[in-house]
Amino acid sequence: MTRRLAQLAIGLWLFGISLAMVIRSGLGNAPWDVLHQGLANHLPITIGQAVIMMSLVVLALWIPLREKPGIGTVLNAIVVGLSLDLTMDWLAEPSSLWARVGLLVAGVILNGLATGLYIGSRFGSGPRDGLMTGLHRRTAIPIGVVRGALEVSVVVLGWLLGGVVGVGTIVFALAIGPLVQVFLPMCTVPLSSDGDRENTGFRLG
Repeated sequence: MTRRLAQLAIGLWLFGISLAMVIRSGLGNAPWDVLHQGLANHLPITIGQAVIMMSLVVLALWIPLREKPGIGTVLNAIVVGLSLDLTMDWLAEPSSLWARVGLLVAGVILNGLATGLYIGSRFGSGPRDGLMTGLHRRTAIPIGVVRGALEVSVVVLGWLLGGVVGVGTIVFALAIGPLVQVFLPMCTVPLSSDGDRENTGFRLG
């Protein structure tokens, strides 16, 4: 249990750092962060606070879908936004193109690792992942189609609100799935007792 909690905390904190790295690259945000940045442009909030706000909105959508949040789901809604804001405070946008590309690539890879860590802790999926899987279960629409529709929708809405869309947005969308497939098996914690299986809110397979 201690290892799982530590892995969850580290994974969520790194997740926020990775999102900040992608944003600071200036080459295009992760799909949901296009929306978060757009909201921050029009409301007296930071991007991290927009992440927290949208996480709570998405969690409310879990209710009609009858999704069950875990400890990790709730912490995800808060910790990622805090980590993102703290990282944005000290991480400046690089001046050279190559440094920006390097920051983007490093951010995307780190996000894949962070996702593997927090999902692999088995304490519950993130709010946005739960929305995706919940819609898939309730509508029988292929999960890839559901994910694509959600991400296109938030990118378009975020772009209309002034969020940054660019090559980084495409790179993130295409790379994150394969990266998680690589990292998740390495990071998944075996559940050795019935107690470990209780209230996780997430099940692999």
